Amino acid sequence: MKIVVGDRNLFPHRELFESGLPHGATVSWHPVFDEQSVIADLPDADVYVGGKFTAAMAAAAGRLRLIQVAGAGYDNVSLSDVSADTRVANTFHHESSIAEYIVSTAILLRRGFLTQDRALRRGIWATSVYDDTIDQPRTLRDARIGFVGFGHIGAQSWTVLRALGATGCAVTGSGSVDADEHGLAWAGDTGALTRLLDESDVVVVSAPLNDRTRGMIGRDELARIGSGGVLINVGRGPLVDPHSLHDALSDRSIAAAAIDVWYDYPSSDGTGRPSELPFSELSNLVMTPHSSGVTRDTFVGRVGDITGNITRLADGRELLRVVHPRA
Repeated sequence: MKIVVGDRNLFPHRELFESGLPHGATVSWHPVFDEQSVIADLPDADVYVGGKFTAAMAAAAGRLRLIQVAGAGYDNVSLSDVSADTRVANTFHHESSIAEYIVSTAILLRRGFLTQDRALRRGIWATSVYDDTIDQPRTLRDARIGFVGFGHIGAQSWTVLRALGATGCAVTGSGSVDADEHGLAWAGDTGALTRLLDESDVVVVSAPLNDRTRGMIGRDELARIGSGGVLINVGRGPLVDPHSLHDALSDRSIAAAAIDVWYDYPSSDGTGRPSELPFSELSNLVMTPHSSGVTRDTFVGRVGDITGNITRLADGRELLRVVHPRA
């Protein structure tokens, strides 16, 4: 069995990965993704591991049986070009890491620590102790957290936020979340998005990106969050309209945002602006390079899932977390 790995996040765990594979398996590593190099390696591959799979890769992969995405999102896999004999599976393990990001940025922005840090570097003590125009900030106790999407990330984040005394609500595409089971004030489908935005102090976006969700949060939706509200996007950048977001942050129609997922991504050397818009000039924005889930904990867990599925494939057993073709 030949396995081609095109995800550099797994490379630090190469020894662990290879130790979990079935006997006789060989691995071809591509620590830096180069499509042409990967294509040249695919004709005799049984398994491809990586987050991106293009039409050209599909055309070259004549005997591929499994595309194992090294994460939850598979929107960069060209499913329409994948052979009917090839299954696509994903994995998770990023929930706790992203929950830490959501909780820490929510506190950072609501308490004004980001503004205070920047001010103190200029010798200004930006706190109500010294400035009567600055309000005393509020903690997350009794704050309403609105989850746009409530899968693994939302549920894990809510566990931590609930322990801090927050209240919560959620909207999902299916509307199938049981509010009582999760201790939420309420849950509904996306038809209740307006209500969620009106009520929430912090809005956490972690919905999947598809034709229905692209741009689901635009100018009108951001206005409903209000001048005291915080937006945290850990889903996909295009879930939130970029021009509307930039304007809302610029004119302070929302208080602040933390954005970990973007509109443009860099080349393999890790350089490139995340958007054509000047988000970097905004003082009420935490910008991170899609790193909220990138921890050792995340990828050690994923290695176990991935090698487990490859072993299942070798043994002829049913694969786990298959997202295509749907049963």
